[in-house]
Amino acid sequence: MIRINENYLKLQASYLFSDIAGRVSAFQQAHPDREIIKLGIGDVTRALPRACIKAFHRAADEMAEDSTFRGYGPEQGYPFLREKIVAHDFNARGADISPDEIFVSDGAKCDTGNIQEIFATDIKIAIPDPVYPVYVDTNVMAGRTGEFDNGRYKNILYMECTRENNFIPDLPSEPADLIYMCFPNNPTGTTITKDRLQTWVDFAHESKAIILYDAAYEAFIRDDSLPRSIYEVEGAREVAIEFRSFSKTAGFTGTRCAYTVVPKDCAGYDSNGEKHMLHSLWHRRHATKFNTVSYPIQRAAEAIYSEEGKAQVRELADYYLNNAKIIRKEMTAAGFECVGGDNSPYIWIYGKRDSWEFFDMLLQKAGVVCTPGAGFGKCGEGYIRISAFNSLENVQKAMENVKRET
Repeated sequence: MIRINENYLKLQASYLFSDIAGRVSAFQQAHPDREIIKLGIGDVTRALPRACIKAFHRAADEMAEDSTFRGYGPEQGYPFLREKIVAHDFNARGADISPDEIFVSDGAKCDTGNIQEIFATDIKIAIPDPVYPVYVDTNVMAGRTGEFDNGRYKNILYMECTRENNFIPDLPSEPADLIYMCFPNNPTGTTITKDRLQTWVDFAHESKAIILYDAAYEAFIRDDSLPRSIYEVEGAREVAIEFRSFSKTAGFTGTRCAYTVVPKDCAGYDSNGEKHMLHSLWHRRHATKFNTVSYPIQRAAEAIYSEEGKAQVRELADYYLNNAKIIRKEMTAAGFECVGGDNSPYIWIYGKRDSWEFFDMLLQKAGVVCTPGAGFGKCGEGYIRISAFNSLENVQKAMENVKRET
């Protein structure tokens, strides 16, 4: 008799976005003539930048010739990409990161879910609420939590993000070993100042904790005073691991490329109190379970850092930010409280009613798909998240429908 990992039985019935897809599918089957505008899941809709496509084509042609063909690539990613990442994303902003601290992967979702494998199962984790569900679910699967009760898992330290604290969590009131953070935030769209982020880094030093910092949406920051990386903050190299993605930055949701930064100064401890560097642990995990991203994809990602690529990527982000501005303006005009949407592609909206009720109302009356805030945690109840990832025409049409029906 083969036994299963019973931690999986603690998981709630379905992944949030699967629930949404099911409801939308049922509505479409019942109303085949109704137009549906999807502003729920954060999937991009515009084509890859031309600079990336040209590099992609060149690399694909290289794979067609014996003299330029490439098989297995370097475990951490090709040096040409890691060197560009370091120069443009970190060194240019005063962050001390080196190419051998970069691990290229096929997505920040995968890395934020997999990173917990290098930590013990009996540690205390602190997670924001509301939160991207992957952070929670992967720790449930690993056995770090208790049962689900009254909207939350036992043995998780939930850091509440509410209107009262401007959706930025306060420092934990009790010790935590592993702290999840995301800025610009998914789902609320909020950002954090460098001074505020410094208090978290200082707290991690004091408590010997590690911060897992998800910066997947940093490309949407337009306020130059805001940090794009946690490594812009003093002392972060010793206590933080950062995750980045090209999915929203350059439209790579379908081509898959991202990276994780694990500084060589970042350490954890074994049961005897001996120090171990997390870089070597993650390197071993990465090399054992992953065979890097394909050569053509990495060449396409490298093109993001060319002068042509940087201009095209910024134009892409600006396009979605304009959508976000329209959404926030129209939802505010309709009488709803909103945050996010200025340095983020997400708008967090107080719906004045149950989250799923608001979701169903927008779907059935306006033909607009959003994401119910309750799916992101207990503190998300009463809110919805609307994504700016769609065409300008669809966003304008969606807002006209919402204005008419609410």
